[in-house]
Amino acid sequence: MPFVDAGRWIHDIDPLRQSCSVGKQIQIKWLAEPEEHNYPAAESYLTLLYDKKTTGQLVEKLKGAKVTTFKAKDIFRASSLSLLGISNSHVERDLEKIRQGRELSPLLLVRDERHAKLIIADGYHRLCAVYSFNEDEMIPCKIV
Repeated sequence: MPFVDAGRWIHDIDPLRQSCSVGKQIQIKWLAEPEEHNYPAAESYLTLLYDKKTTGQLVEKLKGAKVTTFKAKDIFRASSLSLLGISNSHVERDLEKIRQGRELSPLLLVRDERHAKLIIADGYHRLCAVYSFNEDEMIPCKIV
């Protein structure tokens, strides 16, 4: 049963913090490159924020960008987004992939320098799932 402590929800047993019975953290596995279907998903989202030409240019830059890593907590801070919980079906699906040892696709990120924030073009649900295991997890990303 959850209770509130200093404005935060605390759970007696946090279902999101997963560990093996011997106390070892689950290792989150990643693909070396984003999956091909991640780019049209990023394009769909970015089209809501930018015109078609700018969106196309950003997606092409993402395709050519090298994979780098950032901590989950830093990506959240830079994006100003809220953490989605396990009640979200997409987060739930990604949590299950992690538990099964399946590889996740790196995130696709865009720097919005004009507003000094980070846009998660693709991978928001994966980020939420990973953060629930380990906020310090180094997450592979392509960023432009």
